Amino acid sequence: MKDVGKKLLEGDKRALARAITIVEAGGQEAASLVKELYYHTGKAHIIGVTGSPGVGKSTLVDALVTEMRKEGKRVAILAIDPSSPFTGGAILGDRIRMQDHTLDKDVYIRSMANRGHAGGVSLGTYDAIRMLEAYGFEVIIIETVGVGQSELAIAQTADTTILVLMPGSGDDIQAIKSGIMEIGDIFVVNKGDLPGANKSATEIIASLELSHHPTSWCPPVLVAISETGEGVGKIWSSVKEHHEFLSDSDQLTERRLGKVKAELSEMVAEIARTNLENSLDKSNEISNALSDVVARKMDPHTAANAIIKALFGEDRAGIGLERKETKPVTS
Repeated sequence: MKDVGKKLLEGDKRALARAITIVEAGGQEAASLVKELYYHTGKAHIIGVTGSPGVGKSTLVDALVTEMRKEGKRVAILAIDPSSPFTGGAILGDRIRMQDHTLDKDVYIRSMANRGHAGGVSLGTYDAIRMLEAYGFEVIIIETVGVGQSELAIAQTADTTILVLMPGSGDDIQAIKSGIMEIGDIFVVNKGDLPGANKSATEIIASLELSHHPTSWCPPVLVAISETGEGVGKIWSSVKEHHEFLSDSDQLTERRLGKVKAELSEMVAEIARTNLENSLDKSNEISNALSDVVARKMDPHTAANAIIKALFGEDRAGIGLERKETKPVTS
């Protein structure tokens, strides 16, 4: 399809689908398309919905879209699914639970494969969001692959992150662990008709009161039953309140600055990794360094510095790899 960017801006949904496919694949065509449309992006409210598998994220997203459409919002959903081990494509497990809005022309649902990328989101998510923003969607919901306590990339992608939990599954204990607590702007105990829902919410509230928050925003803890829609209206109200807070306190700009920093770090690291892999078999100097490490003639730190010098022409001898200090997570 020629003139994909132009047709996308004119409201052609086939062009939108093609554009997302292009940026998901990456490469020069994707870079050119992003460059063409970049000045039409940045206006949508990006909402991340994350949590462990089985907590009802897709059902909650479906119910949230119903609330948003009552206000006439144009909504797009990126459902990040596990990759098929055979084709590498999305398995579509999340999308089939969002059938209520498939015929709504102002709702767009797209599944994306995570392609084995840790963190609950795909590397192409950033650019896919840009395609949706350029098309004119006002709210973009990213539903992640079910994540664990160490997979927190959604917080670097979304303006507002909703952490979905479920009573009786140990999620309340996981939430108390610092890594998870730090990413949630709104906590939702879903399946609130199950025993222990209010108890889980109370424990999370107590833990939040003891936690350090970088801003004055105090994350609300809400109980909902997404299958019936009970409590979902309060979640949407909290999402809007959080967006207002970010805008009024200039935190939105700060968050998006952090998002760009994270994206550029990933992009540069990916380029460097690709260049390194392409050079391993072509450079005699690098091959010799690898052989020396295996033969115990050279340590890995010295070899790494030698490879950097061979690739970039910089002498970094004696500079070790500094690792960020990490806080221990207690169970």
